[in-house]
This record gives sequence, structure tokens and C-alpha cells, in this order.
Amino acid sequence: MRKKIGLLLLVGLMTLSLSGCTTYVKDENGNTVKEATTGQTLASNILCKPTNKDVIKTYEKNDVDIDKLPSCDKFTPASGEYGGIWETIFIKPLSWFIIKVGEILGNYGLAIIVVTLIIRLIIFPISKKSALQSENMKFAQKDLEKLERKYRGRESQEDQMMKAQEMMGIYKKYDINPMSGCLFAFIQMPLFFAFLESLNRLPIVFEGKFLGFNLGMSPFVRLFGGSFDFSVFLDSFTNGGWIYLLLPILVALTTFFSFRLNSGVSSGSEEQQHQMKIMMNVMLVFIVITSFTMPTSIILYWITGSLFTIIQAEVIRRMKENARGSEKRIKKQRRSAK
Repeated sequence: MRKKIGLLLLVGLMTLSLSGCTTYVKDENGNTVKEATTGQTLASNILCKPTNKDVIKTYEKNDVDIDKLPSCDKFTPASGEYGGIWETIFIKPLSWFIIKVGEILGNYGLAIIVVTLIIRLIIFPISKKSALQSENMKFAQKDLEKLERKYRGRESQEDQMMKAQEMMGIYKKYDINPMSGCLFAFIQMPLFFAFLESLNRLPIVFEGKFLGFNLGMSPFVRLFGGSFDFSVFLDSFTNGGWIYLLLPILVALTTFFSFRLNSGVSSGSEEQQHQMKIMMNVMLVFIVITSFTMPTSIILYWITGSLFTIIQAEVIRRMKENARGSEKRIKKQRRSAK
């Protein structure tokens, strides 16, 4: 049943993703076109007109018709042609929201942070359940370890059925629902891709700056010029480019603590737990390496989301500890009264 639900969710996500996505400007040789200053790969299906003269010339040079597009301050979710379910439900409303928050705050980097926090607060009831499951798994760790020791080496079908029944009893005791954490994961991934596409298709964002960072520029482009040229790196590093190294470092730190606080405890064997740790470490390394090639705007979204997750996990951990402490005090008082 769980596999069927997971398969249905995966098929649904793939259907939405394929029904609308970013397409990129190609030159006469079929190569993707990048903005000269930032190295931003230019989307051909941008949602509104760019304002940077060099960007406008690049679009015109490569025969991309931008005259029919609204200016970004006039963009609405109804602007443009129908681009599929994904674009209609996620991309355009999110893009419009980012633009409006940016207009109010006067900075689109700050708008990305605020919009991320607002969305995370909206889905907080779902993410809270996932975080609570992680905490409950930590409290159930001793019982799960005892169960593993009890059935170690007992591989018969009957023993495995008994083990599964006892494990479900432990889950019930600690109020653990193995499926509850899946929903947040299936919401989080579409959100990330929606942000990625929205920010790639909003010129007003990738033309902007935040705290000295160009929102359309990646650390790799700023430090290496878009290729592994270490002579460029030395020159860039000594001329202010070093601050772009802070972005992958912040991604590494926030992602590490986010994973650590929300990983919970595996209910499997020691070998399975070891494999889980390896997988988490591989994911961490992959995310950090990928962040070098991501524009600053996306990195801001990731760091903000990870910080929210860290704070949420810590608040829930303290709430659970206080609740368990209160339960112990009440039980102690009852025993004393007897």
C-alpha cells in the first residue's frame, strides 16, 4: 500500500513537472546563451521584460521576442499564454508574489528570504509533523535497539513477522507514523523546483543585488569565470570575490545541521543505519558541490529554508523535552501521594 501511494505521488509530481518548465536561449550554433556579466543562463520563456540594456540586446540578438511581455511590475498570474498546469498553479503565482514582496521591501534578495519564510510558515503544520516524528524516533531508539538485538540472526519468516508486529507496537507506544514524514518531502521538492524556475524566469530578480551579491551570479562564475581557470580564481578572490565562498559554506553548515536535527533514528539494523549515514553524507556533499553552480537567488532560498528547519527542530525538541519532563514530575507526584 505504501509503495502504491509513493508511486502515485511520484507519477503526479513528474506529470506536473513535465507540463511546464524553463527553456533556454540558444545561439545559431545551438549553444545555450549566458548573460555576459553574471554568467546566468538566459531563459527564453521569461515571464516579464528585462530592464538591463545588455540583457535586452542579448535577447534581441538571438531572436527572442520580448516585446509582447509585460514589464515585471505589471506581471500577474494571468499574464501571457497558458503554459501548462505546473506553470499555472505554481510558477506564475509564486513569481507574482516574489515581485510584489520585492516592490514592498525594495530588494528582491530580501523578498526571496521573506517569501521563503512565509511559505514555510504556511506549510508549518505539515513540516511540524515530520519534525515530531524525528523526535519521537529518538525517544524510541532504546526500544528499537533492544528489538534489533532480540531478533539478531533470526531470519525465519515467522521471526520476521513477530519482529514487525513488535516494531509496530513500539511505533504505537511512541506515536510514530512512518508515513507522516513522506508528505513534507513531496511538498518540499516541488517547492524547490518552483522557486528554481520562477527565479530563472524573472529578469527583475537575476538582474538585482543583495548585500553585495549579484542574485543572478553563481560562486563558480564569480570565482572561476565559469571554467576551472585558477588564474581567474586568484584574481577574483583578491578582488572581493572571496565573499562568494561564504555562500557554499553557509549551505554546507545549514544543510548539515538541518539533516542532523531531522534525521531521527533508523529502525533498521546497524548496517542499515550505517548505510543511511553514508547516504546522508553523500547528499550533503552533492548539495554543497551543486551550490557552487547555483545563482545566489536560489542559494538564498536554500539557506533560509534550512535555517527555518533548524529553528523548528530545536523548538520542537525543547517542547518534547519539557512535555516529557512534566509527565515524569506528575507521575512522581502521584507515586508520592500514594
